[in-house]
Amino acid sequence: MEHEVFVPVPAEVLRATLTDPARVARCVPGFQQDSEGEAGPLSGRLKVRVGGNTITYRGALRIAEHAGHFAVEGEGTEVRGKGTATLSVTLALTPVAEGTTIGFAGRVTAEGRLADADADARAAAGARLFDRFAEALAAVADVEAEIAAEEAEADLDAVDLDGVDDGVEEPGGASVFDAPAPPPPLDPLADEDLAGRTGTGGPAEAAHARRTMIGRSAEEVDHAPPRGRYAPVPAAENSSAGATLRWIAPAAALALASAVVVGRALRRRR
Repeated sequence: MEHEVFVPVPAEVLRATLTDPARVARCVPGFQQDSEGEAGPLSGRLKVRVGGNTITYRGALRIAEHAGHFAVEGEGTEVRGKGTATLSVTLALTPVAEGTTIGFAGRVTAEGRLADADADARAAAGARLFDRFAEALAAVADVEAEIAAEEAEADLDAVDLDGVDDGVEEPGGASVFDAPAPPPPLDPLADEDLAGRTGTGGPAEAAHARRTMIGRSAEEVDHAPPRGRYAPVPAAENSSAGATLRWIAPAAALALASAVVVGRALRRRR
């Protein structure tokens, strides 16, 4: 029998998966492997549905690459019965646009329940088995390719970028951030203004005054009252208010004395 299936996966990716027996075992539909991680034939159980019946075989599968093709050989014995079956199939990978065509060609020899089944039922069961195998093979290969790409990207991210030669030579291994910062330049206009405020007449006196002011804390500078010609002028004394108080006091005393005299005179008349 012959059968073809298209899968949207590159042929080289499929080829890498077919060379790994453990991954091939995951692609065979209905196959339950007895033990994983062992080289050699894939031993276990294979369930095949033919028509309305399910037949379980115990046996082994072998896959090998020959001249760009993969040869699959298998044999099994019915778990419930005395029937047997042998499989010999060749897989060919043909690259096509946007994927690969997997070609199946081979034959199956059977005795027992599979041999008693209808020919059309056997052909339909074989085509269904190949379709499901191709779909699983493409899925496993695609996942493995993505994992490999992620691992490669992780390896690139883990590279020590400090060891990369960027073409800049650092003498003595010192960093540019370790070099002391140069002192800020002095502003000539600031020197003149400071000299005027402090009463000094030259650059040397202005520099001395600046150093004196810089030594003071920010809080002192913020809250210290201005001095010199910038000091606030004290408010003038209010002379008019003082003069008013000087003549109000005698007048109030005179009014009080008059009230006392008037009060005594009224008491005498009574």
